[in-house]
Amino acid sequence: MSISTPGGPERRPTVVSTGKKPAAGRPASGAKAGADKSAGSTPRQTSGGKGPRKPITPVKVGQGRPWGPIALFVAVGVLAASIIGYGAYAAFQGSKSWEKRAADIDGIVNFREKDKKLVQGGQHQQGAIKYDVLPPVGGPHNPAWQNCMGDVYDAPIANEHAVHSLEHGTVWVTYRTDLPADQVAKLKSKVQGVEKTMLSPFDGLDKAISLQAWGYQLKVDNADDSRIDEFIKTLRVNASVEGPTANCGEGITATGTAPRDNVPQQQQPTQ
Repeated sequence: MSISTPGGPERRPTVVSTGKKPAAGRPASGAKAGADKSAGSTPRQTSGGKGPRKPITPVKVGQGRPWGPIALFVAVGVLAASIIGYGAYAAFQGSKSWEKRAADIDGIVNFREKDKKLVQGGQHQQGAIKYDVLPPVGGPHNPAWQNCMGDVYDAPIANEHAVHSLEHGTVWVTYRTDLPADQVAKLKSKVQGVEKTMLSPFDGLDKAISLQAWGYQLKVDNADDSRIDEFIKTLRVNASVEGPTANCGEGITATGTAPRDNVPQQQQPTQ
């Protein structure tokens, strides 16, 4: 207990210690609550005296790879590479001359190199003509050509008229007479209505199908061969020795292997 002196200066109260310790768990008198939480305080120890607990590392649960998105990404990449590659190939092919593209067709025979006399144009003569190459790919021919506006003939036609059509830039597709009907139908679909092409059976072929352009020939075993389309695409019109405007209409439309001489003037070549 503190006692103030009357009239004297005001004194601060004096704290008298009672000699008692604060109860366990209680802060000492005058101490602020939470003082034991001041900065620099050491972690509480466990009852075993083994020091502070180490933080628990969280356990990571492994997850499988996202194969779906990966597969999609790979597929898109492959498709893009294919498109770019094909575009580059097409551009390269387009820059090549038709002669070089023709030379790239597997199995094609270039008679322009083998027999230059054979492929001289403008050799018109009447009557039957003997050809060493069958079906013929060039040489003398009748003044009248076979109509070649995508015509499909169901019987053999005269070589003499057909060769004149080749001179005008036609691709003449021939097939063995015993070729199955479904194969003939496929050939027909490639020719019918396509200007400067024509289709007819041919007796005595050593292969199922033979294609002719002026100075070129390709023989294949079936109508599914992709080289047929390549041959037509590359040589139709291009192989003409009279230019792309050479007429293919107003020609002979009759079948039969005997040439027709002295045909009307409108079926004569325009040179």
